[in-house]
Amino acid sequence: MSQILFLEVLIKLAFGVPLILAPLSTLRLCGLPCPPTGFWPRLVGGLLLGLAAATFIEIRLPGSKGLGLHGLIAINLIAAGTIVALLIMNAGAPTMRGRMALWLAVALLFMLTLAEISEI
Repeated sequence: MSQILFLEVLIKLAFGVPLILAPLSTLRLCGLPCPPTGFWPRLVGGLLLGLAAATFIEIRLPGSKGLGLHGLIAINLIAAGTIVALLIMNAGAPTMRGRMALWLAVALLFMLTLAEISEI
């Protein structure tokens, strides 16, 4: 079972890292349609990295019966970090309303993570 989970980690990393580092080039290389900006592909890459981290944590914790709080913490932190990085690079939303919505999402993800950490 852990070999399957480890394979899942590798696959998610293999797709997540290129989407974060070079989203439009990765999409062109894969023959997929390219959006005007790399925001959504990078966000998907961040989520894939979060899932890879959560799965890796699942492998490392003996007796684990599911993704659980540890995995959710990893997913939330990596997703929030990806959104913050996009906002800092000014690659997030073109409008003030969009930027505010993304900062709200970051705040909610971070608060949810803190609540999950307090349950551990």
